[in-house]
Amino acid sequence: MFETALVVRFLTKRFIWEYDPTLESTYRHQATIDDEVVSMEILDTAGQEDAIQKEGHVRWGEGFVLVYDITDRGSFEEMLPLKNLLDEVKKPKNVTLILVGNKADLDHSRQVSTEEGEKLATELACAFYECSACTGEGNIMEAFYELCREVRRRKMVQGKTRRRSSTTHVKQAINKMLTKISS
Repeated sequence: MFETALVVRFLTKRFIWEYDPTLESTYRHQATIDDEVVSMEILDTAGQEDAIQKEGHVRWGEGFVLVYDITDRGSFEEMLPLKNLLDEVKKPKNVTLILVGNKADLDHSRQVSTEEGEKLATELACAFYECSACTGEGNIMEAFYELCREVRRRKMVQGKTRRRSSTTHVKQAINKMLTKISS
């Protein structure tokens, strides 16, 4: 779901030319986002996992960066089925994700327009970024930070919903007890 070079660029501000495209890696990173310290555990799946591994990764994650290569239409066309898989595994929760078109430095070889990426992000109801892991072009850090912000927002909303429903259940239980006592 991540592209290794993009993760390494985010974490180290450097580009790696050679890496094992089948190697799955987990990275820990701490950042201050909007004056709040956030600890991230980033799983770079390297895109090589089978269906069972993929489902396990989806269950593990709280937020997802879906990365496609702007010079490879096939990678772009994998984004919607991947989002559908996320929805299926995470249901009934809404999936928190962002969409990233990588290799923006290779505009001369582009197969997927920026407008197509923006349109898909609208359909997926998520933020969209184009960047280049190679040159650092685009705001890679902001993409990861926006995902963290969205995960935080959703946790806050879910927390408020849970508290309200718990309070409602307690009130209903007390009312039932009072009704039984007064009968």
